Amino acid sequence: MGELKDLVIAAHGGLDRWNQLSEVRAHLLIGGVAWALKKQDGVIQDTMVLVELRRQFASYYAFGKNGLRTSFTPDRVAIETTAGQVAAERSDPRAAFDGHVLDTPWDMLHLAYFLGYALWNYLTTPFSFAQPGYLAKELEPWRENGQTWRRLKVKFPAHIATHCAEQVFFFDADGLLRRHDYIAEVVGPRSRVEAGH
Repeated sequence: MGELKDLVIAAHGGLDRWNQLSEVRAHLLIGGVAWALKKQDGVIQDTMVLVELRRQFASYYAFGKNGLRTSFTPDRVAIETTAGQVAAERSDPRAAFDGHVLDTPWDMLHLAYFLGYALWNYLTTPFSFAQPGYLAKELEPWRENGQTWRRLKVKFPAHIATHCAEQVFFFDADGLLRRHDYIAEVVGPRSRVEAGH
């Protein structure tokens, strides 16, 4: 059922406008208990991110110490100097999370991979749903705090790095994103997240 997908894309500005853009940049102030749990507290408290819209690419700058940035694609993650010199890199970065549990510490490349795919997905939602390979199905409405939200279950294509293959997005009567449910598989088992917006 494409009706809800079309409504939310229009509510967020529409595909015509989206297709005029090639990248998004954002200034982020990031906190939370997850970073200390993963031994990465303070690395990304105040940073900028660049996300390309025609391919799954993201870069955080500054990353950790001044003079470093990240380079993320689903198949490779790297930490580089601002001049582009590679300080560390990892191919097939998703495999580096095999066997992790909730309190498994991350290295800087784990963090760069997670942040790269997460923000790429957050900043391209819901427009990415119109791309080939995404399957969207409207679920029964959800009632919460006196409001009724429409729900869209989205199955992501295999070539897109994301939290998990199927995620549920909740939209208000105006078609705006109110909540996003997923399992952050790379964090460890039972890492279900309900993110309100």
